Amino acid sequence: MSTGVVRHSAEDLGADPEDRPDLILVVDDDQDIAGFVEFNLKVQGYEVIRAGDGEEALQIMENKRPDLAVVDWMMPGMDGVELTRQLRAEPLTSALPVIMLTAKGMTVDKVVGLTAGVDDYLVKPFDTAELIARVASTLRRNKEFREVSPLTGLPGNARVRREVNDRMKAGGEYSVGYIDIDRFKSVNDVYGFDRGDEFITSLARSLHKASAAIGKPSIFLGHIGGDDFVFICTPEQVLPLTQATVTDFEQAADRLYDPKDAERGYIEVPDRRGNKNRAALVTLSIGVAQATLEGRKFADPRVVIAVASEMKKVAKSQPGSYVAIDRRRADSDEED
Repeated sequence: MSTGVVRHSAEDLGADPEDRPDLILVVDDDQDIAGFVEFNLKVQGYEVIRAGDGEEALQIMENKRPDLAVVDWMMPGMDGVELTRQLRAEPLTSALPVIMLTAKGMTVDKVVGLTAGVDDYLVKPFDTAELIARVASTLRRNKEFREVSPLTGLPGNARVRREVNDRMKAGGEYSVGYIDIDRFKSVNDVYGFDRGDEFITSLARSLHKASAAIGKPSIFLGHIGGDDFVFICTPEQVLPLTQATVTDFEQAADRLYDPKDAERGYIEVPDRRGNKNRAALVTLSIGVAQATLEGRKFADPRVVIAVASEMKKVAKSQPGSYVAIDRRRADSDEED
């Protein structure tokens, strides 16, 4: 593996747009309870829309996409359990988290609700603190689940951005690395997507092994799609992490090739005319952006990621696995 230090500037991408408040659908035929829930959720900054029964809730779903539903069990016509079953049966609402409001505390009743797909319960009477806590925790669990890559189990884009933002707010030194697999498309073209997925999961395992061996402080790993990964660590951890990752991944990748291809050091990729072009075995390109006390500071998570991405392009211009690190001093055009 080669390592390089490259001074490079990044365009300021502007401020991150403000996230919209979560939209909560409250479904209850008791207007006093519905009003109580709506008021307290709005105080906490949530947007709220109300429905008086299950049928009205389904009609609202045709035009609105709430982030969570607070549903009363006992309602005329369609009760909360049947509403939940119908929500789970529709692709657009199948993942919508549901909190059930119920006066029933029997275990058998809860089993019925859980079987229908309820995520959590609030047993009447409940207080404001419990309502807010259960709404917040259910939303958090749902978002974390949606953000995790099903292939690698690593968090995705939104979680990566939050982690970078947290490091920026903490004010200490940190590094953000952007990794991808060189010539990954050739692997997919020759061996198919299933084999390609094995290369991706191998890289995830190599990153895990390397970060575990380094130990504290913990290194954050993210998978932002395809063969693209992100790590966030201290500046001192960058080279030990990347060196161990490259060594382990290249050994694992050699075992994923057909033996004859691994032995000769390339694969033959057919083009549209049937000609076979040689593609070298995969390597890693790694770009790193760094925020240090003496060097550069960042005010926007997107700028950090953009710099790391540009460094990755620099790494791709070099032969073999390569790490390009931006050690540029503070930019006078960028605000602290």
